[in-house]
Amino acid sequence: MPITLEIVRSIPRSADAVGVPVASEGPVPRSLGLNRAALAANGFEGKPGQTLVLASATGPAQIAVGIGKMGELTANGLRNAAASLARAAGKRAHLATSLADVGGVDAKSAAQAVVEGVALANYRYVGLKNDKTGSPVQTLSLVIGQARAAGAQQGAERGEATATAASLARDLANTPPAYLTARIMADKAVEIAAASGLGVEVFNKDQLKAMGCGGIVGVNAGSTEPPRMVRLTYTPKNPTGHIVLVGKGVTYDSGGISLKPSDASHASMKMDMSGAAAVLATLGALKVLKCKTAVTGYLMCTDNMPSGSALKLGDVLTMRNGKTVEIQNTDAEGRLILADGLSLGAESKPDAMVDICTLTGAVVSALGDRMAGVLGTNQSWIDQVTASGKRTDEPTWQLPLAKEYRKLLDSHVADMRNIGGPAAGTITASLFLSEFTNDVPWAHIDMAGTMKMDSDDGWLAKGATGYGTRLLIDLVTSFTPLT
Repeated sequence: MPITLEIVRSIPRSADAVGVPVASEGPVPRSLGLNRAALAANGFEGKPGQTLVLASATGPAQIAVGIGKMGELTANGLRNAAASLARAAGKRAHLATSLADVGGVDAKSAAQAVVEGVALANYRYVGLKNDKTGSPVQTLSLVIGQARAAGAQQGAERGEATATAASLARDLANTPPAYLTARIMADKAVEIAAASGLGVEVFNKDQLKAMGCGGIVGVNAGSTEPPRMVRLTYTPKNPTGHIVLVGKGVTYDSGGISLKPSDASHASMKMDMSGAAAVLATLGALKVLKCKTAVTGYLMCTDNMPSGSALKLGDVLTMRNGKTVEIQNTDAEGRLILADGLSLGAESKPDAMVDICTLTGAVVSALGDRMAGVLGTNQSWIDQVTASGKRTDEPTWQLPLAKEYRKLLDSHVADMRNIGGPAAGTITASLFLSEFTNDVPWAHIDMAGTMKMDSDDGWLAKGATGYGTRLLIDLVTSFTPLT
């Protein structure tokens, strides 16, 4: 259920909950009716994200929202404070707050962060449930003074677009695999393209074979569901640059012949298409955001299943760019389909490329579930990716593209193997992908750890996170040509 947004000068009478920002130091807003000692007695100290609900018999509930020390407040802090407020509001449908009017963060950034925080914390996946109630907050009123109203309006509109895109990515990744095959994913992409003013081309299995895309065709060999590659194009007038985005879209990853163990990680493999979901959601938001950069997106969609026709260990595949790959592990399939996507992207000679994917367990061991690994061939481009991650609170951590490990991919029957052994798995996977970038400045985002959460936390909701969507939107809308 979408949230209705409004910028207002005072609290609407229809509001049934009011979020009141309270710093950890200084005066307490009078509207709460409690002084700092009384708040402390109730366990509220104004720490970032703390909330205290003060019910009223005659008016809306007042919800104290901690924002920490004023001098340390950031847009990311406001986003998480707004998320805490949305959860504290419970089932109250109309939420008003002056969080976006707090000083220390410019009005545009503040309003965007508050809208994102409320909308993303408010997210509910209803999918196949009989209860379609959906998200509790239906109206969000940002109480803003006149001096900040114009900036807040711009920020709120942007926040609505980015949160809607991230929610779409979450919806796709949360969908059960039987309801989101490669063909269905392609159909959804066509629908979104039509609604978003995008160019769209869908390639079937025969076309992919004719194009020499041996990676995606090989991974798909064990499936009864055919693969699809979707190419989306966003072309503004007088673009300031051209970026290619490539997303891994494995709609279900059993591991193939190298079957995954039957554990919790296997059960989450419906989300192995989270990279493609982020790319699709990003492209869908660019027109409304008036992005100045031309963007081409490749969604590489298939499942990875075991059967009598499945890819076998020892098989050799020929990728789109002509390189041959010996298969040593069929569960290292994501890099095979991305290789074809990167090869096609590089052929258009863009200014830069980035792929995003749930690629390696090694990155989860290294970085956990709060940040993705980023590697690449151009430091200036990696710096832009990292900066976007910081601004959106979708953080990355750079790992080295250590060329001395390239020998681990050597094969005596083909140009390379698809795995490099038990050590440095994220690095060797990235080195594999770099072979298909043809000297185009390239960054690789391995989001395997950040694709899902086991419980609500800040703006993150239980289930698929939609990670990477807001990062990519920020990246392409703020792109600075590389020198």
